[in-house]
Amino acid sequence: MGDVELGRGVELLVRQVGHWQQGRWSVVASAGKLSRADLVHRLIQDVANLAADAEGRPRRVVPRLDNDLALPDQLRVVTADLLAADPSDEALARATAEVAATRATL
Repeated sequence: MGDVELGRGVELLVRQVGHWQQGRWSVVASAGKLSRADLVHRLIQDVANLAADAEGRPRRVVPRLDNDLALPDQLRVVTADLLAADPSDEALARATAEVAATRATL
């Protein structure tokens, strides 16, 4: 069930930001310290870390691409990696909560 909730949360976030142009990504998020792009990239890194943990692999830095318009696709990829890793319910719940918190902050 957690995988369905995570997938839905990611798709809602992607729909929220997928049409943004570069200028909207550069705006400081409502939390007040990070740009929207930095906030989403931090989420991507967190999800990638959960996937690495679930696979028993070392964590690696997710590259920050030159074009922020790629962020929704990066999020989809790391989420698919997490779901394919057969994560614990705790990892799914954490990822789902982080996606929801990011959506609320954007």
